[in-house]
Amino acid sequence: MAMNRETKRLMQRQGQLSEDGSPKATRRPAPSPNAPREPRTKPRQFAREVNAELRKVAWPTRRETMNLSVIVLIFLVLMTALIAGFDFGFSKAVLFIVDQ
Repeated sequence: MAMNRETKRLMQRQGQLSEDGSPKATRRPAPSPNAPREPRTKPRQFAREVNAELRKVAWPTRRETMNLSVIVLIFLVLMTALIAGFDFGFSKAVLFIVDQ
């Protein structure tokens, strides 16, 4: 495989190549069908973990939510009007060209 010096140095920094330029990584063997699996998480434990993660979320205030919702709705109305205007204009132009 041909590669330039920059790529080679980057791959060496990432640990993919050794100093002499030969590949370091080898292909992992496929997992055997009899390999032990990680035990499944019980529903109660899953719910606890989800609850713990949701407590870490920085939720917006009611005012921020309302302001952002208004901004989204205004943008939606403007984009709908713009697309409807283009659609109307292009349909009139096509009908004008076809009727000639």
